[in-house]
Amino acid sequence: MPSKTARASANTATSKTAASKTVASASKTAASKAGSRAAASKTASASKVGSRTSVKPAAKPAAKAAVASKPAVKPVARAGARVEEPKKVLTQRQGFKTGEFVVYPAHGVGQILAIEEQEIAGAKLELFVINFIKDKMTLRVPTAKVANVGMRKLSDPGLVKRALETLKGRARIKRTMWSRRAQEYEAKINSGDIVAIAEVVRDLYRSESQPEQSYSERQLYEAALDRLSREIAVVQHVTETEAVKEIEGQLAKSPRRGAKAEAGAEADGDLEADGDDAAVADEAA
Repeated sequence: MPSKTARASANTATSKTAASKTVASASKTAASKAGSRAAASKTASASKVGSRTSVKPAAKPAAKAAVASKPAVKPVARAGARVEEPKKVLTQRQGFKTGEFVVYPAHGVGQILAIEEQEIAGAKLELFVINFIKDKMTLRVPTAKVANVGMRKLSDPGLVKRALETLKGRARIKRTMWSRRAQEYEAKINSGDIVAIAEVVRDLYRSESQPEQSYSERQLYEAALDRLSREIAVVQHVTETEAVKEIEGQLAKSPRRGAKAEAGAEADGDLEADGDDAAVADEAA
């Protein structure tokens, strides 16, 4: 029969074995818990990485969308800014309108192409844009100055008829020096008066039977003829060539265009022998 000591040692051994089993099972449980924690941490890290990688592609389109939305913002800013109103097209001022033919005394007949506004020295001015086709020139005249420069509308048919009748009259040449007469002729040409211009054409016209003109006389005659024919052509809606033929036809009807007529005119004192004056004018030219 075993002794009490042997039984106690056996019980102690049995308890140690149970304790070791308990420790081993606890360590296994701890190990399993650690493994589960590691797996969980790996899963969490993997999920974090996955979430990061999955968020990045979504962020880029958002940035692109923001960039794409920028141009849409600009029109809103511009809409808030001050919008300039389109300029009004002017068609009529001071009784003159665009497309109309007018007479500018210093240059003759021209056409109004437009009425425009310009800022000159800080002041806004309205200007007539006048084109002179034959002279290949464009002139800008302030609308407020048309009366001062003498710009006028075309002559009416009755006044044109009066000018043509003037051409058939007797030439009136003053007994003065040519230089003074030339100044008077130039003043009449630049006056813009169609009847005064017709008087210059009448007085300076020379037929084939008459003495030749001096150079300065010829220049003034051609300038007056050009001004007169251009206005008659526009008023009567004919060409300038036809207008010149009509003028020359009226001049041919003058009572004093032959040699005998000139001799009678000199006797009457209506015409002067201006050969000396013509010679002086030629020398000056």
